[in-house]
Amino acid sequence: MTQKPSVEDQIEQTLGLEAEIEVSATSTTGGDPLVFAKAALHRWVDGVVGVVAAAGSGRVTLIHANGARSQIASPELAYLVTPPVRWDQPD
Repeated sequence: MTQKPSVEDQIEQTLGLEAEIEVSATSTTGGDPLVFAKAALHRWVDGVVGVVAAAGSGRVTLIHANGARSQIASPELAYLVTPPVRWDQPD
């Protein structure tokens, strides 16, 4: 059985990938830095006025109130924001 990678392993892998392309990155798993990051993410998401979910390609595009677009490559998120098919209701 394959064990799920730890948060620390995921962070190290991500930091390593950024270092390969010579880009600096920061990481946190707790305390005030995580509280700050989560609060910033909530404000960012609250500014979303449109969502384009392409579950087949695993991409989500967020349209913000200021007209900016943010694209997220995440098959999980694409399915989470796509309403389930309802076969019992007409289009």
